[in-house]
Amino acid sequence: MSSDFDHARDLVYETDRDRYLTALFADAEDRPGLLALYAFNAEISRVRDMVSDPLPGEVRLQWWRDYLEGVEHGTASANPVAAALGETIERYRLPGEPLIAMTEARIFDLYDDPMPNLNDLEGYAGETSSALIQLGSLILNRGEDPGTAAIAGHAGVAYALAGLMRSLPWHAARGQMYLPTDLLDRHGVDPQTVFRGEATNELRSALAELRSHVRHHLERVRQQVGDIPPHVAPAFLPVALVEPFLKRMEKPGHDPLREPVRMSQLRRQWILWRAARKSGAVISR
Repeated sequence: MSSDFDHARDLVYETDRDRYLTALFADAEDRPGLLALYAFNAEISRVRDMVSDPLPGEVRLQWWRDYLEGVEHGTASANPVAAALGETIERYRLPGEPLIAMTEARIFDLYDDPMPNLNDLEGYAGETSSALIQLGSLILNRGEDPGTAAIAGHAGVAYALAGLMRSLPWHAARGQMYLPTDLLDRHGVDPQTVFRGEATNELRSALAELRSHVRHHLERVRQQVGDIPPHVAPAFLPVALVEPFLKRMEKPGHDPLREPVRMSQLRRQWILWRAARKSGAVISR
């Protein structure tokens, strides 16, 4: 394995430990490609945290779009994640369109614009989280379509929405709102109260509805889980953490704006190990 793939592996280990752990259940031959994909996701998902204002963030994302579209802008060797991703794309014949769409979706992260409605939020989750699962499935199926697009769609939306609720304290503190406007309006939530850190009953009601949407998608995954080939299952393993995180959000007295939903690394590793070892099971109840 080249040093580029070593760099990608180390980046995922540092920035996305859960996906790193799930990649360990993948076939050793395909693991470097899967980690290269996850490293690319880590790079584009943390752009806002690495820039002081949106413009340089857009420049970074444009660099990735140009690279994926084959536009000359310098050698990829200067960026080890790009080099590892390029080899992975070539080896597994990954389609460029969803990778480009992932970078375009991340433009939303750079600004404080409101998320208009639930459909838009699920579309954002589909272009980021669901696409990542499906591309990972292609890698683990050696470039052939494993027939998992539909279940990857539901799995990715469930994982992303749960993650956004977990991240609500950080997003609110910087004035960023991923909770959709139609959901907030339906429950009478004033966004300014969220930004002030006030966990109102209206907000709790809105979050309860959003958790019900997550569980709807989880149920769709459970209904189709038998369609996931066993060697492709590691791409879906992160979803095993969704239900345990939802249950922590529902503990009496939990403050969704001041208490980040945490779970020990050991507990997460145990949940992932159990899901990986249970025949036909990717998500827990």
